[in-house]
Amino acid sequence: MVTYNQSPLDHNHGSVTHTSCSHGHAHQCLDITGPAVTSPDGGHVHYSESWVMYEQGHSHYYKSSSGPALPLPNGWHVHDWDFYTTINDGHCHRVSGPDMPAPGI
Repeated sequence: MVTYNQSPLDHNHGSVTHTSCSHGHAHQCLDITGPAVTSPDGGHVHYSESWVMYEQGHSHYYKSSSGPALPLPNGWHVHDWDFYTTINDGHCHRVSGPDMPAPGI
């Protein structure tokens, strides 16, 4: 077993989700966050920006920050996301829910 001597801020998260349905379609959203950033409450958040998958002849951009770390029983944690994409082709989409777990809190 390999043991790492790393800071609790030395991690990021991934996520695989879909946007809300708008104008009769949704987009897949594949994301990897930036590294953890200390928040004023002593915890941490993550920032992320990218594009959702190109579908229905267009795509949408997003830039957001996560909620605080939510501890899991196994010592890992997740973050909740809740943001809207840019308006493209006359509409936007909402993205919400947890990201994938990472070690530590």
